[in-house]
Amino acid sequence: MVELKFLGMDFSCALGSLSRGEFPEKDCLLPLISKLLGYCIVAASTTVKLPQIQIILKHKSIRGLSVVAFELEVVGYTIALAYCLHKGLPFSAYGELAFLLVQAIILVAIIYYFSQPMGTKTWIRALIYCAVAPTILAGQIDPLLFEALYASQHAIFFFARVPQIWENFKNKSTGELSLLTSLMNFGGSMVRVFTSMQEKAPMSVILGSVIGIMTNGTILSQIILYQKPPAKKENKTD
Repeated sequence: MVELKFLGMDFSCALGSLSRGEFPEKDCLLPLISKLLGYCIVAASTTVKLPQIQIILKHKSIRGLSVVAFELEVVGYTIALAYCLHKGLPFSAYGELAFLLVQAIILVAIIYYFSQPMGTKTWIRALIYCAVAPTILAGQIDPLLFEALYASQHAIFFFARVPQIWENFKNKSTGELSLLTSLMNFGGSMVRVFTSMQEKAPMSVILGSVIGIMTNGTILSQIILYQKPPAKKENKTD
């Protein structure tokens, strides 16, 4: 049988079964579905944060947004991407992290712009990240420290969401948060649990996706709960 492989996906087994009029077996179909879903997540990740960026630029406002939450996201994506790169995982298992990191950095820069004047502490945090991030991404740190950093990134992502969840609860409003971005974050976390299990990724990677489901799901439910109904138009009578 001729091998049909593309981007690490082997279609030979599935197409062979279909050509014989048989439905592909689970051991043949699940790895292929996992790869396809993984690449779908990577493709979708290129636009995940664009709706949030567009809302801020359109309204010229960061009302209801937690700056610390978005800063912690950048740190978490940096650590997660560096870890997956140096663990040699297939691109379909982590590729979205690269696109999410770039968009998260752009988003934080926009938030900084609309939260002028920036305080000294904000400048210090930004400078520390710029100094340390290249070393982490290059993997030029002690392996034990690397493992500890990756273990901590789950807490980082968790605490990145908590300030925003609290801000929403306190204001009974989600401000300029994007429903579409939150929905894609939630859906991506759910699919990534399946693909990580199929790719036999470390349990710590799967745990990160599970935490993402819980926290992104909470924010998504808040957006739906606190969404204001459209104002009814009054009928004018002569």
